Amino acid sequence: MQLPVIDPSLSTPPAPAMARDYLSNLAAGGRAPTGPVAARPLPMSMKEARDRGWDELDIVFVTGDAYIDHPSFAMAILGRTLEAAGFRVGIISQPDWRSCEPWKTFGRPRLFFGISAGNMDSMINHYTANKKVRNDDAYSPGGKIGLRPDRATLSYCQRAREAYKGVPVIAGGVEASLRRLAHYDYWSDKVKRSILLDSKADLVAFGMGENAIVEMAKRLDAGEDVKALRDMLGVAYTLGASESDAVPEDALRLPSFDEVTSDKVAFAEATRIIHNETNPYNARPLAQQHGTQTVVCTIPQPPISEAAMDQLYGLPYTRRPHPSYKEPIPAYEMIKNSVTIMRGCFGGCTFCSITAHQGRIIQSRSKESILGEISKMTKDKSFKGVVSDIGGPTANMYQMKCTRPEVEAVCRRQSCVHPKICKLLGVDHTPVIELMRESRNLPGIKKVLVASGIRMDLARTSPEYLKELTAHHVGGKLKVAPEHVDAGVLNKMRKPKNDDFEHFTDIFKEESQRVGKKQFIVPYFIASHPGSDVRAMIELALFLKRNGYKPDAVQDFIPAPLDIATTMYYTELDPFTKKPVYIAKAMKERKMQRALMQFFKPENYFEVREALRSVGRTDLIGDGCDGLIPSKPPQEAIRARRSDANKRFRGEYVHTIAKPGTKSGATASGEQKKGSKKKRRDRKSTGYRPDRRGAN
Repeated sequence: MQLPVIDPSLSTPPAPAMARDYLSNLAAGGRAPTGPVAARPLPMSMKEARDRGWDELDIVFVTGDAYIDHPSFAMAILGRTLEAAGFRVGIISQPDWRSCEPWKTFGRPRLFFGISAGNMDSMINHYTANKKVRNDDAYSPGGKIGLRPDRATLSYCQRAREAYKGVPVIAGGVEASLRRLAHYDYWSDKVKRSILLDSKADLVAFGMGENAIVEMAKRLDAGEDVKALRDMLGVAYTLGASESDAVPEDALRLPSFDEVTSDKVAFAEATRIIHNETNPYNARPLAQQHGTQTVVCTIPQPPISEAAMDQLYGLPYTRRPHPSYKEPIPAYEMIKNSVTIMRGCFGGCTFCSITAHQGRIIQSRSKESILGEISKMTKDKSFKGVVSDIGGPTANMYQMKCTRPEVEAVCRRQSCVHPKICKLLGVDHTPVIELMRESRNLPGIKKVLVASGIRMDLARTSPEYLKELTAHHVGGKLKVAPEHVDAGVLNKMRKPKNDDFEHFTDIFKEESQRVGKKQFIVPYFIASHPGSDVRAMIELALFLKRNGYKPDAVQDFIPAPLDIATTMYYTELDPFTKKPVYIAKAMKERKMQRALMQFFKPENYFEVREALRSVGRTDLIGDGCDGLIPSKPPQEAIRARRSDANKRFRGEYVHTIAKPGTKSGATASGEQKKGSKKKRRDRKSTGYRPDRRGAN
């Protein structure tokens, strides 16, 4: 392909039509909040609001997470951004959704309710890949479960409507973003319609929302109706039957909801179109018919500038949970001493939602902004001198971008690094190397770790980066995510070939030895990903054995809404080629694939043996050099199987979410058992009851 001539004056692609920068001067407009704000979190009660001199609030955020005033959490960064723009903001965190009373905490918001399920999709937050309830919630105080509902966005939006009729309801966050159009829902095993229709939200702001939410606030404050905001970038909205002529003329028509529910090829085609329209410089609006209604998605918001990133992360966060919490919040404990240096990812992994939510274009902070944040951390008496992470979705993509902006403006490539690194991608690691060096040399800093993901094929292009990383920025163990070793599965994931991982580990070992450090690679792998069968997992198990890896943490593939791999799982087709893809859907095979990743654990013996026998690989049973399991089951395996059988018989595999205010694991039936034997004895009924007394 012949590339266009470079215009030397063109440093960035042209902004999309209707793009407005509302972050360049946050303090312009709005109603200035009163009182000092730097040392205080945003209010969670009307008393805290009055302490600031506020008699009413402009925007009320409702979130499924505990409120942590740290820029790694959406409600903090969005709330502080609105505050800096002059608006009065309050937070309602993890409200009891069984009543609309918590939504009345601050009275009627002057402008709108902002609704988010939290930093994760609530269904992924609640359930494992086997659809069992998780035992903890990292975003809740004490790790308690049950403090948010399933499909939290729906409940929260509906309660906001019930609390104050006529107040605009705007949904955002990962859950709303990835469900804005018809999507496959793994937990119900159904194609569900757009979240807009079930939540009754006026708008969904998809993607990263700082610029969009300030624009919404300013335009509503100026007296515009919420329907007027439909011309914004990065929003989805619903048109009724009488508004069919309001669909944008240049909108691409997706297969309708009826079509994608009845025809898997149509569902795959819809996915292909959606993912081809994610570059804000060339995307077109999308429209999808849902019965008599139409859901419209406008062009995504353009990436924000370095100056805007510096402003956002330089706002006066306390970097702590709200003082009302008495128990530690696991997610905060993990990230409290971390620093975000960039957002976005051009990897385009099919199983990952980061690209779909944050965008493919890397948005980085300036070195000065990052070093300034680290310096401020050293002034905190509780800080011990160790920065737990400087990174983002992928730590070594910092400051990387396309070297030909005019080509980027028309590019529809899904990944800049797969099947190979694009020749136009700037892969210079110098900016991140300089940042690493300067950050670790700041006064009061003992160590700066890199704990975020590292793209190993990119790291391979910079031996100097690998040396710096290994010598100074690893805390004994370095987590990496090769995900698999089978070439076919890696291709379906859009991950680099396994030789990148092997090259990376070889260099890591050499450099660790050179500097006299005992350090280890901790690889992460996924079982049951589309394209992965038992034979592919056996190949992975052999690789682990030959290289001495015994992974403690393994992942089962979970189909998240809107992901390309999810479409493969549901349709058994690659949405871009329409070719068939092997899918492990049966729970029996999924268990075997997971067990093969931990073949060395006695409790997995019988699943591994069954997997090997199912494909005729009994040569791997025994004491040979490649033997995965011994010929006879160890006693630990027999005991584990017996224990598991007993649990199944008693029904202990069933979990119930606790009611708010009860201990985790408490159930209504469990509460009833206390002092109610006589009631059960006297109860007359037919049919089987587990607690019934009598011959039946």
